[in-house]
Amino acid sequence: MDETSLKKLLGDVRAGRVAESEALERLRELPFEDLGFARVDHHRALRRGLPEVVFGARKTSAQAVEIVRALSRRSKAAVLVTRADEAMQEALLAAFPKAQVHAQARAVTLGRLPAGKGLVAVVSAGTSDGPVAAEAALAARFGAARVETFEDVGVAGLHRVISILPSLRKARVVVVVAGMEGALPSVVAGLVAAPVIAVPTSVGYGASFGGLAALLGMLNSCSSGVSVVNIDNGFGAGVQAAMINRR
Repeated sequence: MDETSLKKLLGDVRAGRVAESEALERLRELPFEDLGFARVDHHRALRRGLPEVVFGARKTSAQAVEIVRALSRRSKAAVLVTRADEAMQEALLAAFPKAQVHAQARAVTLGRLPAGKGLVAVVSAGTSDGPVAAEAALAARFGAARVETFEDVGVAGLHRVISILPSLRKARVVVVVAGMEGALPSVVAGLVAAPVIAVPTSVGYGASFGGLAALLGMLNSCSSGVSVVNIDNGFGAGVQAAMINRR
């Protein structure tokens, strides 16, 4: 249930097109539906502007299917499942043949994503950062942002960043995904006026400590306007970017 559908339902009741008893039945499971193993939040889009997203990691495929079924039954909005492994992807496709697998982002969507507006740029330092960047881009699209992606523009070849500056400067928000020493967000933030959301990845050699070095480097950025999400949290960065973009 989102703001648009709730207004429509109330308007239908006022106009006599929907009986009060039917409207009450539709609203009965607000704000959540108890599936026994999960309490599905049908009220989140009304509160936050985005529906609940299913975090697939450590859920069984059967659990993911039931949660998606509950979400899609109550709303026409798209459903997003993140961190879905191959078994979960296959189970969701079997249950929902119209679902779409986003292999690089390790995600599955059901239903049409919102029309994009504004512009969020997603920049990744290297090809190895691709899965996290893809997750960020998909999450921003799920949040109704128009997204442009720029891959493999790390600071080892600074001219690659310079070449995309005209495009980056058109964006309302820039998401920068990098591993290793995590320097790219600072460079980008020093060149654009938009807020920069930095995403450290667990890409790097031993002293990167699974992304901790990149995380600390980004937290200690000398460029202003940089915010930082957790290691490999492309989803969080994409949602934050979409929320800024729609303001």
